Parts: sequence; structure tokens; C-alpha cells
Amino acid sequence: MTVPPNSSTPGPGWYPDPAGSGRLQWWNGGAWTGQFSGPQSQPVSQAHGPRPVEPRKPLSDRAPLYNAYIWTIVVLPLVPVILLMFWNPVLRLRTVGTRQVPTVDPASIFTAPYFLMLASSFLVYGICAFLAYLDWDKLRKDGVIRPFHWAWVFLSQAVYVVGRSVIVHEVAPRRGLAPVWATIGVTVIVVVLVGLKMSDLVATMANQAAGI
Repeated sequence: MTVPPNSSTPGPGWYPDPAGSGRLQWWNGGAWTGQFSGPQSQPVSQAHGPRPVEPRKPLSDRAPLYNAYIWTIVVLPLVPVILLMFWNPVLRLRTVGTRQVPTVDPASIFTAPYFLMLASSFLVYGICAFLAYLDWDKLRKDGVIRPFHWAWVFLSQAVYVVGRSVIVHEVAPRRGLAPVWATIGVTVIVVVLVGLKMSDLVATMANQAAGI
């Protein structure tokens, strides 16, 4: 303890440790004794506190933004639609009730192309999840800090594409949104093809039912 000139020496007692340990040290009235009171304060470990969020840094103009993974994710929804084009169910009749009334058999739609189309939908779902992980991992290696998480693809393939593109566009202005526009184009194609196919199937089934 430093005593200013022309001032009296403090009496014996517990005073803050001049070494800055955060504890109280006993002052005997003339010198420090080395006797401490109370636990030593420990610096707060960052491991137990909130971790600072690393800001995203802009990418260089030459940094790669697209890869085969994201483009495959964009076009994969076309696969079940292509198989849908080959689905042409033929109506069959079956008798129902005691009067043996002929009715259309709903099992007529369950043809090989139908089950192939259904299986392809689940397969596309799984492949999109795997490719989304690869794309997410590659973005991290290419310098994108905290890219849009790949698990969002389980909600929807389009959700991942849009979220991924927004983050990439944030770190690479004027670039990164091409997959969004491609997804919009694929969605329009899918809606048009499905609409045309459903109209054709309804018309075909109506004609078959009329001829029965």
C-alpha cells in the first residue's frame, strides 16, 4: 500500500490486494502480511459465455459461387414429372354389391409407371438432401461464413435454393441469385406439364368410362 506524503498510515485491516488479485490482503499497519481473505476472482472464460458471431466477409469477384451440386438440386424435381408423362392408366371394371353393379376399379391407376414415379419422388428427396450437404460444405471451404444450412432442404428443395442464394448474394453482390431464377423456371415447367398431363388423364378416363 502506498501512503501519500503528509498522510497517516492506515490502521491494520483487510484491504484490496495491491497486486490486483481481486482478494483482500491483511495490512498490519506497516506492511502487507501476505494473508488473503476470500476466493480469488477468476477471469471469465469465454467458453462459458456467448460466443461472438463472426461477421460475413465479402467474397472476391473470382470466388466460385455455383457448383454441380446446386444445379443438380435445381433440376432434380423434373425427374418425377418426366416419369409422369409415361403414366397412362387404363380403367378396369369390377362388380360391387349383391346386384353386381359394374364400377370403375380404382386400382387401375396403380401401374408400374405409377410406382416408379412414386419411388423416384422419395429418391429425389434423399438425393437433394445429400447434395445440399455437399453444396453447404463446399461453400464453407470456398470462404462463405455461415452458409445457409443444408438441413433446410428437408423442408423443401426450393427453400434451400432460395436461402442459399440469399446468403451467397449477401457476400457476393450482383451475383448468387441464378439458382433462384432457375428454380422458378423449373417450377413453371413442372406446373405446366402436370396440368397438361392431368387434363389429358381426366379426358382419357372420361372417354373410357363413357365407352364402358
